[in-house]
Amino acid sequence: MKISTKGRYALRMLLDLAEHKNDGYIALKDVAARQNISKKYLEQIIPVLNKSNILRSNRGYQGGYKLTKSPDKYTVGDILRLTEGSLAPVACLDHSPNECERSEGCITLPIWKGLYKVITDYLDSITLQDILDNQKELYANDYVI
Repeated sequence: MKISTKGRYALRMLLDLAEHKNDGYIALKDVAARQNISKKYLEQIIPVLNKSNILRSNRGYQGGYKLTKSPDKYTVGDILRLTEGSLAPVACLDHSPNECERSEGCITLPIWKGLYKVITDYLDSITLQDILDNQKELYANDYVI
């Protein structure tokens, strides 16, 4: 499984908004500049996030975007499922119940189910706040005399 640019950039954008949550609405051009991502590309990601009520938008002079909830309420798994669709390592796990005609006798299905569980458990255990806290920890010990 490979995470697309769309998924990675959506995560970076939401992390940027989380990091600047106390600044009110954040202009997309500011996120684009800080993250070194094309504003046009971010504009393509916004509709996916808006449909899911992850973002609140405000138009006009002080316009921009901000998170609707606190950063500890967003998991990496939720964000990637929105942008990537499915995190399943094989197509037969995309639907529940499994629609594959071979699923009853498939000897490899338990492997794919196990991998899927590990992926989802891991990604669902990490919030935007966890990532920000981890970054603060990294830089807290980074000093020069």
